[in-house]
Amino acid sequence: MQSARSLINKLKKDYPNFKFCKSNISHWSYTEKTIFYEDNIKHSDWILLHEISHAILNHKNYTRDIELLSKERDAWNFANTNLALKYGIQIDKDFIEDHIDTYRDWLHYKSSCPNCGLNGFEKNKGQYICPACGREWKVNEARNCNIKRTQLNKHH
Repeated sequence: MQSARSLINKLKKDYPNFKFCKSNISHWSYTEKTIFYEDNIKHSDWILLHEISHAILNHKNYTRDIELLSKERDAWNFANTNLALKYGIQIDKDFIEDHIDTYRDWLHYKSSCPNCGLNGFEKNKGQYICPACGREWKVNEARNCNIKRTQLNKHH
């Protein structure tokens, strides 16, 4: 396994249109055209390939929470099937599934009705409705913090 520093140098050379910046949270910023990365964590090279995949795939913001899950899956797929081969890195499939599961869990919790527990659907960005009981609730973005659900109407 190559070091994150070695991989970053290769990525900077191969993708000069993107900036790379150390951070305490790895993520892609479309507006800044910057890949923020952690370099002192286990499997930082896998995460770095995932984040640059977001950049290469031109991932911007999302209008529905389910879109974020799709973008995460697409970025991991691109990292594993294209970039990992290109840079001689083998990404563990269980690692990928574990990371995608965090988004699945995030989405499941956000969409769970605070009244009856069934899954609702997102009718507007961050606003859900339960098809079973009619309860509506709003959620914060909460990708890097705790999810908060605020009920918008009384039980029918």
